[in-house]
Amino acid sequence: MARIVGVKFRGAGKSYYFDPGDEKYKKGDKVLVETARGMELGDISFPPYDIDDSKVREDLKPVIRRANKDDEAVFEENLEDEKRAYNICLDKIRVHELDMNLIGVQYTFDRKKITFYFTADQRVDFRELVKDLASIFHTRIELRQIGIRDECRLLGGVGVCGREFCCSRFLPDFQTVTIKMAKEQGKTLSPTKISGSCGRLMCCLKYEQDMYDELVKLTPPTGTKVSTPDGTGVVVDSNVLMGNVKVRLDGSDSVRPYASASLQKIFGWRPGKNTEEAADPELEKLT
Repeated sequence: MARIVGVKFRGAGKSYYFDPGDEKYKKGDKVLVETARGMELGDISFPPYDIDDSKVREDLKPVIRRANKDDEAVFEENLEDEKRAYNICLDKIRVHELDMNLIGVQYTFDRKKITFYFTADQRVDFRELVKDLASIFHTRIELRQIGIRDECRLLGGVGVCGREFCCSRFLPDFQTVTIKMAKEQGKTLSPTKISGSCGRLMCCLKYEQDMYDELVKLTPPTGTKVSTPDGTGVVVDSNVLMGNVKVRLDGSDSVRPYASASLQKIFGWRPGKNTEEAADPELEKLT
C-alpha cells in the first residue's frame, strides 16, 4: 500500500497525488511541492490515506513541507508581479504586431519559470517576443497556446446557472460532450440554452449523463402504453428527474400525472430497461 495526499493548485479543479511521508495534513493546509513546472504552493484537497500500489505512479513526489507565513508572502508577491508581467507582455505583443490574445500569466513559486497563456486563431511565431521577455525577466519563459475552454477555466466566471464555472471549481479534466446528451436530458436544443460561456456545450451535460441514464431506466418513454390505477393509456410526457409521467387514458382526452414507480403493469416496458429496449418492435407487439 502507498500513502498519498491530494494537492490542488490555483486555476485547477484537479487534485494531484503526492507522498505525504509521516506528516499529518488536513484539508486546506498549504504545502510546498515539487512539480514538473518547478516548486509550487498548493492546498491539501484531501488528507493522507492508503491506496493500492498499482494505482499510483512509481515517481510519486513527496510533499516538501508545510507553507509558512514567509512562503505565503512570497506567493502574494508573485501574484502582484504577474500583473506587472501581464502588462509588459501585452505591450510587447503590440510592438511585434502579433495576432494573439494574452489570457494570463503565472510564476512558479520559486520564480524559475514564468508562463504566458494565450489564444490565437492560427500558429504564431513568437520567437522574438520570447527573447524580449527573457531579457526583461531573466528567467525561463514559456508561451503556451490554450483553447477556449481552457481560457474560461483560467479566467473563471459565473455560468448561466448562477454558480461558478464547473471547470474552474471542481472538474479535473475536459471530456467530450455531445448533442445526443442534451437530447436525452430533454434540453431545448438552442445553442444559447445548452452552451457555456466558452461557446461549447456545457460540461454539466456530460457529468450529469450517468444519472439520467439510470433515471431513464425507471421512467417509461413517451409513446409507451401503460396500465394505471384509472385504466390503460399512453405516456405523452415524462419527467425523469421528478420521476413522474403524464398519461392520456384510452378513450378519453384526459391527461393525468402518475408517479413512474406506481406504473407496475406496463406493456412493452419494465423498470430497469432502457429506452432502446422499450422501442424494440417485438415488445411493441405486446400492446
